[in-house]
Amino acid sequence: MSEEVLRLAKVAGASSAEAEVSLGIGQNVSVRMGETETIEYNRDKGMSVTVYFGQQKGHASTSDLSASALRDTVAAACNIARYTAQDEFCGLADPALLARDIPDLDLHHPWDISVDEALALALECEQAARFADPRITNSEGASVSTYEGLFSYANSHGFNAGYPSSRHGLSCSVIAESGDSMQRDYWYTSARHPGDLDSARAVGLRAGERAARRLGPGKIKTCQVPVLFEAPLASGLISHLVSAISGGSLYRQSSFLLDSLGKQVMSSLMSIEELPHIPRGLASSPFDNEGVATRGRLLINNGILEGYMLGSYSARKLGMQTTGNAGGNHNLVVRHGDLDLAGLLNTMGTGLLVTELLGHGINMVTGDYSRGAAGFWVENGVIAYPVEEITIAGNLAEMFMNIVAVGNDVLVQGSKQTGSILIERMTVASGE
Repeated sequence: MSEEVLRLAKVAGASSAEAEVSLGIGQNVSVRMGETETIEYNRDKGMSVTVYFGQQKGHASTSDLSASALRDTVAAACNIARYTAQDEFCGLADPALLARDIPDLDLHHPWDISVDEALALALECEQAARFADPRITNSEGASVSTYEGLFSYANSHGFNAGYPSSRHGLSCSVIAESGDSMQRDYWYTSARHPGDLDSARAVGLRAGERAARRLGPGKIKTCQVPVLFEAPLASGLISHLVSAISGGSLYRQSSFLLDSLGKQVMSSLMSIEELPHIPRGLASSPFDNEGVATRGRLLINNGILEGYMLGSYSARKLGMQTTGNAGGNHNLVVRHGDLDLAGLLNTMGTGLLVTELLGHGINMVTGDYSRGAAGFWVENGVIAYPVEEITIAGNLAEMFMNIVAVGNDVLVQGSKQTGSILIERMTVASGE
């Protein structure tokens, strides 16, 4: 199909072209309060084509993969290109950088689970959550999802490759109540292989315990104290780093880390690797969205920024070379220390453990950071009581430099793998 699309583009006069084809099927079931809530099936397909007439670019896509639809889509892309201004930086990736040997990263593991089996698993998960604590009074439900798909990319440099993948998940969210206090929390697990998922009971228990422990929140006064970002939220800090060193932010001059290559941007104890070829990795890929071969690298080395996140277009704008990150990052793994969460709390002494963040008060140009939060007040290294309706504030550049520990409680739930992150000092403001 991709070859035919490229042929049609060439016949239409395009000097070069690229095409992506994706196919996917999935199933999702959910239960609530012991009853079936939803049973959903999805079947997706799509093709997108980008054509170049010299330095003019046009793009179009379709979910209809019939021969006539493919012809119409290519024609639409060509018409767009003819009326688009020239851009000296657009074009296909450098052919020398394209992947030639495609490793098998073990990404495709279909889950042969029937609807009845999936519903039973969701019920087991929800029941574990509801019985985790007597104060669990309601449920937002539990769900089981399974997905498998195929992605392929081709361009007129002769590259044409693809690979199948799968992703499965189990999640649960419940509500705890005591007196006038009502709290909700959730937990989930995600993996390429169903055998790598946490058990339904473990997910449910975690969700129930997390909801119940938030009951009876206390008050705190505005202060400046150490702040510990729990592992599920700590990956968000790494996401902010990625945004700041991504090509689009850099060439638009909209990042607080401009011209930071080779400079110290984080605490000297921070090292972050990008490992695209982890078997069964949730963000593993043999090549990026332009066909460029992915390679492992040390992104942050003892706090020093060793590389940016670039696709071909942004790399050309910056006078650099693509880093194989068209489409995003691939398995960022943060080096951690020997402390578990309890050890981090003990190191912190008195401060705030953040378990939920609200809002998007982040200025990527200046690095200013201010978000609503909830979590637990910690005294003498021990959780004292839950807190909510507070705001934490700082500046990302300073926060990164003031990281004093990374825990070994690493979660593998997405493209960024990190333990809890302890920051030496931030402003914590009460909601009063």
